[in-house]
Amino acid sequence: MKKMIKYLMRLGVLALAFSSCQTPDSLQRTVDKTVPDVYQDSGDTTNAANVIRADFFTDPYLQALIDTALQHNQELQITLMEIQIGSFEVNARKGEYLPSVGLGAGAGLDKTARYTPLGANEATTDIRSGTVMPDPVPDYFVGAFASWEVDIWHKLRNAKKAAFSRFLSSVEGQNFMVTNLVAEIANTYYELLALDSQLEIVRRNIAIQSNALITVRLQKQSARATELAVRRFEAQVLKTKSMEFELKQRIIETENQINFLLGRFPQRVARNPSPFLDLDLFDVQAGIPIQLLENRPDIRGAELRMAATHLDVKSAKAQFYPTLDITAAIGLNAFQPDLFLKTPESMLFSLAGNLAAPLINRKAIEAAFQSANARQVQAVYAYEQTLLKAYIEVANQLSNLENLDQSYDLLSDQVDALTESIDISNDLFRSARADYMEVLLTQRDALESTFDLIETKKKQLNARINMYRSLGGGWE
Repeated sequence: MKKMIKYLMRLGVLALAFSSCQTPDSLQRTVDKTVPDVYQDSGDTTNAANVIRADFFTDPYLQALIDTALQHNQELQITLMEIQIGSFEVNARKGEYLPSVGLGAGAGLDKTARYTPLGANEATTDIRSGTVMPDPVPDYFVGAFASWEVDIWHKLRNAKKAAFSRFLSSVEGQNFMVTNLVAEIANTYYELLALDSQLEIVRRNIAIQSNALITVRLQKQSARATELAVRRFEAQVLKTKSMEFELKQRIIETENQINFLLGRFPQRVARNPSPFLDLDLFDVQAGIPIQLLENRPDIRGAELRMAATHLDVKSAKAQFYPTLDITAAIGLNAFQPDLFLKTPESMLFSLAGNLAAPLINRKAIEAAFQSANARQVQAVYAYEQTLLKAYIEVANQLSNLENLDQSYDLLSDQVDALTESIDISNDLFRSARADYMEVLLTQRDALESTFDLIETKKKQLNARINMYRSLGGGWE
């Protein structure tokens, strides 16, 4: 009968293990990493993202601002702390599949009733050493204990690898933040230089318009101009002066935006005193699209997150399989401390193994497994979306660079023509061969066209910076 019971128990364990090994099907979604061989209308093979940041941004003032921001920007420092938190999680996952060993000590007091089997047994027990058992009986213990879940199916190892992949993904996220931070500082810096140039032009136009106002007042005194002309010139001068204060405010705000990125309180931002329109445009090579997989931190981060979800699926699948837990303990136990050293009588040890498989809660495990599958497919789509977005960003910037260069050439010719027309209109006005409206319109058009030229120059610089960022440059 006993043999039959043992036989049935073994069959039950085998059936339990077999049922636990049956897992639901996984969702399948193959990642697509293919990109076009070249960018449209681009034959570059060298990628500007491989250029060292200091060689790309040659302005020493801008380099100093970027270096300060990388040390003191608060958002970047918060991200660095998150990376440290991620490294601690990796260590925690690593500790889960290693044996757990600890030391323990304890003391207690036990009074067993005399008229019980245990009490009667203690009363008749002969210690043989001459030691009288006290009543009640103290209990002292000191020893070591260990437990270990044998990672047969690599459930814990895969969880650790997934945590490590997410840690590496957070590092790539920090690199991507550095790329965006460098680009934002550079764009804001050149916006500040553009505002300085616009302010200088406004002040120069105020001087020109003030001289024209003096001329029209003299002409009025000699009855060659009317009060209307004087008032129109005065209004134009006042309007241009108001633009000066608007630009001053924008300069303050732009400086403080840079100060915020640098993690410091408002102060003047040191910058290049050279004329803005004379700044050289740095060259940018797009390279080939496949280089985005190597240079873009956000693409590499998405790929690492995708790898982490793949490991999560493996770890979740292992939950269906039986687990083997091993526990062990060794120590000294006696009812008097001086009996600890009387071995082997005071020594105790234990060793046990436990094999268990899920049966009742399979629905919960299956739900966790299907969730891990869905997150894996989601990560694949996120990776493909990141790759597509990166390619489109580069393609847009390539087109933007070409169109801005052509637009700048045309605007430059327009500014030259209008600048010459100011002197011509003033000469004609003095000789009464042109009325005051022609002078005013010429001055207004020249000012607006110069502003447009500066704005286009700034867009050219911004487009090159954004191209550098889109290619994956800026972080080192």
